[in-house]
Amino acid sequence: MKQGNHDKHGNHEKHGNGAHADGSGVERKLHNPMEDRLIPLEPLDLGKVRSIDDLVRAMSKTAFTGRQLGEAADVLEAMARDEDAFIVMTLAGAMTVAKQGLIISELIDRGIINAIVSTGALMAHGLVEATGRAHFRVNPEVSDEELYQQGYNRVYDTLEPEQNLDDVEEVMSEVLEGWDHNDTMCSYKLNHAIGAYLAKTAKDQRGILKSAFEQGVPVFVPAFTDSELGLDVALNNRLRESTGRHKIRYDPFLDLEHFAATLLRQKRLGILTIGGGVPRNWSQQFGPFLELRHRRLGENIPLKRYHYGVRICPEPVYWGGLSGSPYSEAISWGKFVPPAEGGKFGEVFVDATVGLPIIVAAVLERLEKDKSLKGKAKKKMAAK
Repeated sequence: MKQGNHDKHGNHEKHGNGAHADGSGVERKLHNPMEDRLIPLEPLDLGKVRSIDDLVRAMSKTAFTGRQLGEAADVLEAMARDEDAFIVMTLAGAMTVAKQGLIISELIDRGIINAIVSTGALMAHGLVEATGRAHFRVNPEVSDEELYQQGYNRVYDTLEPEQNLDDVEEVMSEVLEGWDHNDTMCSYKLNHAIGAYLAKTAKDQRGILKSAFEQGVPVFVPAFTDSELGLDVALNNRLRESTGRHKIRYDPFLDLEHFAATLLRQKRLGILTIGGGVPRNWSQQFGPFLELRHRRLGENIPLKRYHYGVRICPEPVYWGGLSGSPYSEAISWGKFVPPAEGGKFGEVFVDATVGLPIIVAAVLERLEKDKSLKGKAKKKMAAK
């Protein structure tokens, strides 16, 4: 008896019930995507776009990086609206040289970001902005050898004049000369002191450390000696020693313990990751730190993980480094709540100077429509 219709090459033809057979003889049944409750995509109609938020919402219904951008905005909005969420922002790369500092200040001032973990270089270059100095475009006709002779430090397509860093050192000198050598230094204490100095002396300028001081947001720099600020402290200690004074003692474990104690008090945690590097890893190791204290030391403490996460970084995952690793990998380390248990994550593989302004602008537009967020920001600050 004939089992099916074949063409002259022996291939199966389409069956009348909508099923097909592939070359292996295994049939497949074509599903109806609407019955499967799949979400349809929509063409991006610029004629309907009236704001940045309109554009981002429309992009979320498209594909590839555009969809990632829209999904990340949704997660950041959820973080910002969650009154029980304490949000850590991690910063790596030359974000302040790239003139993104005011975006970070805005997130702090609105009560959306509650703690920052950063590279020291990013904070140093941010001090340049906060004291009214500027960065400049590179002249492509000038070689790097000439730039060095002229006192210009190049960061890709941007210049940091060495004079800026000398001026920042004067600010640091004022702060460090007033430091009591009996008070052991760590990065969050020093950044708090710098912010206090800026609040008094740079009232007409905005800056990350100034906003952080005014809003009570701690700023941690785990790899502190890898920065201009760290070198300034080293120079100050050499000066103190040469003049017969006590050197300033620095203990990075004070940062670790203060960060852990702060996060341990919170109901829910979120993280906004720009780039990767030490700031990302240091922030994410909070969960394993608690687990080790519980398992190895027998401490009776809850095991906490990040519930929300938004990551903006163009590094591909296949290099194997932390900067490009997805949040899903960190679930295996006990750093994040799995999506099956309510974890919400958005990851965008794009330059942060493109992704951060668009995502934040869209979310701020959404929050502007909800005046109750002002009360939420105050509540979050009081909770700390």
